[in-house]
Amino acid sequence: MTNSRARETTEAIERLYISMRHLFYRGFFKPAGVSGETIRSLLKTINPEIYGSMNVPSKLELNGLMYVLDRLPEGIEECAFIHLTSDEGFDKGSFEPIVPKKRRRNCYRIDEHQMNIEVLLGRSEIYDILTHLTFLFIEADKVRNLAFIQDENWKPTRAFKIIEEVVKGEKKFSRKEKEVALIHLSSLIGRTFDETLNAYNTFGEDNNPDRLFKIIYNLAKVSLEDAKQTREREIHFSAILKERVGHHYFGEKWAQKVKEVLYENDLHMRPLHIISANMHSVKNMLYANEALKKKDHKVDYKLYGEISDKKELRDKVSKYALEQGMIYINDKSGSNIDVQIIDLSKAELKNTPFQDIKFGGDDVIMVFDYAFGEQAFEVMDELLRPFEHKGEVYMMKVKSVSIMGKAGILAGGKGDIMIPTSHIFEGTADNYPFENALKAEDFKDDELQAFEGPMITVLGTSLQNRDILSYFMNTSWKAIGLEMEGAHYQKAIQVASKIRHHITPDLFVMYAYYASDNPLETGSTLSSGGLGLTGVKPTYLITLRILEKILQSGKKEIPAKK
Repeated sequence: MTNSRARETTEAIERLYISMRHLFYRGFFKPAGVSGETIRSLLKTINPEIYGSMNVPSKLELNGLMYVLDRLPEGIEECAFIHLTSDEGFDKGSFEPIVPKKRRRNCYRIDEHQMNIEVLLGRSEIYDILTHLTFLFIEADKVRNLAFIQDENWKPTRAFKIIEEVVKGEKKFSRKEKEVALIHLSSLIGRTFDETLNAYNTFGEDNNPDRLFKIIYNLAKVSLEDAKQTREREIHFSAILKERVGHHYFGEKWAQKVKEVLYENDLHMRPLHIISANMHSVKNMLYANEALKKKDHKVDYKLYGEISDKKELRDKVSKYALEQGMIYINDKSGSNIDVQIIDLSKAELKNTPFQDIKFGGDDVIMVFDYAFGEQAFEVMDELLRPFEHKGEVYMMKVKSVSIMGKAGILAGGKGDIMIPTSHIFEGTADNYPFENALKAEDFKDDELQAFEGPMITVLGTSLQNRDILSYFMNTSWKAIGLEMEGAHYQKAIQVASKIRHHITPDLFVMYAYYASDNPLETGSTLSSGGLGLTGVKPTYLITLRILEKILQSGKKEIPAKK
């Protein structure tokens, strides 16, 4: 049964992406039209774990709603027209950018009807946005059907009238009256009073305590206008976006800037170690002890947790790192990927966890922020290409590439570590086996586990369900986890090192992920919340091992005694 459901899911995921790609090149579609219904139907067939009770018509999915709205611009539920655009100069106008809480993208409310969302990260971002919007439309239509009597007049229910009263804010509600309104809201959305009260507090903000009421009211209102055909919902893709996607427009600008900075600082001919990771762990391990006057070179996870919690400590470490020669590139290319460049010949390792490694090289570490899905191929492919400067062509002297990130784990729990031996690209026959310089035994620890094996590079984390994940874990695939960038990075590395010979084939690669969630465990999916400080130890343990291998590759040779 599971295998047939897994096959059905795989087919639905492939068809969903083909449909989305077709609609993208067509330029627009209506969520309530034939194309929109096709996408909804496929999403319902997949029934992703992250969207919980999406397929239950009498129950609103509150965790999924919170997850999606954190990744979409505030006010999207009020808009019937959603335009996906490239960077087209909206920031030059008087529009205030709206940045979603959990996604670094600029969005612009053009008027009361239209929201523009800037897409800079390529196809994966388009699929991600469309998947979230489709979930939102399913929930909106669900609320409309629960809030209005479905006849030619669409008469509102008593519960919806009370919700409308709260939203309009014309009457001051006492605490008791607000609780009564919450009881009506909970009966309307098919949730317990306790669940609804928790959601009210979670969604609410100091300046907008009734946000949950407003979201549900607006979802129903916009859906009703679509059903009555007084204001039909539409999604548009701009001509500029269609022109730029797939052509490395932003990745090329990003990589060119990085290479120019390396050249200007006379670092372009040095051995280079590339790390795709966060913007704090490498910096903290190399500079935090000195910056914060800590004279203990042991790995101090408590200290790293404090730094991640306190802005003044983060600022101190950054200031000290820059004074010691770290170069920071605040990305202006549109790729949303900042960069740190560290010249190891200037780094003082004495008061760090690496003081016993007798490093004597002049290697350079380049840390760049996380890419998103297919964007990983774009940025890595452009970065590894030779570059021309003042009539000279320079090959990148890449010695190692390390990828560190968050992933969904299948075999363990939140905070555990995954060491891939290959990346399998979901929905295709593509697979990328490789020799990982990191091994599971590098991560022996009392508090967390490390797993080694194949990992699935998925088309979108929002689309995985229990059946397909169980299939990948329990069959001979023996997958340990899922993420979105691994196969894209490995494809770029293999093309550059083994086919086009842009870089040496002798480089070593290191991949390691820590578990942000276990999508097979109820209550442990991404929609159940983040890792918080649980992520500190695995993040820094992976960083420690990556830096050890890099520094050991440039150790001083101690001459043998005669």
